[in-house]
Amino acid sequence: MSQVMIFEGNRHEDERGVITYNNEFDFSKIKRLYTIENHSTDFIRGWQGHKIEQRWYSCFKGSFEIAVIEVDDFTNPSKDLTILKYLLIDEVLTYLYIPAGCITAIQSKSEGSKLLVLADYSLGEIADEYRYSLKYFKNL
Repeated sequence: MSQVMIFEGNRHEDERGVITYNNEFDFSKIKRLYTIENHSTDFIRGWQGHKIEQRWYSCFKGSFEIAVIEVDDFTNPSKDLTILKYLLIDEVLTYLYIPAGCITAIQSKSEGSKLLVLADYSLGEIADEYRYSLKYFKNL
């Protein structure tokens, strides 16, 4: 999964308050954005992903763990694929890039967490959503 990337954010604090920023992030591919707020820290939203679409995630309240799998076959994926996990926190404006061909399982790690999701296709522009049971893959 060499394509999954972290775009590290930064933070500046002075007497006026706090600014979190990511001046290196390129928004030119983004067509849509939305937020995710899980109802509980026990709930895991997944497995879901895309063959064609790309996603960028950034936590702007609390913290989230995002598990990522690069799918070998979307019709019948292997059950023992490698799962990589990333922790996003609201202290800096870091973006996690999930390339096409991957699925995710998303869990908030603190109550009230909020995740920003950016996508490179508009809603309904293509039919490209794949979902699998959380129990399908052996390594979660």
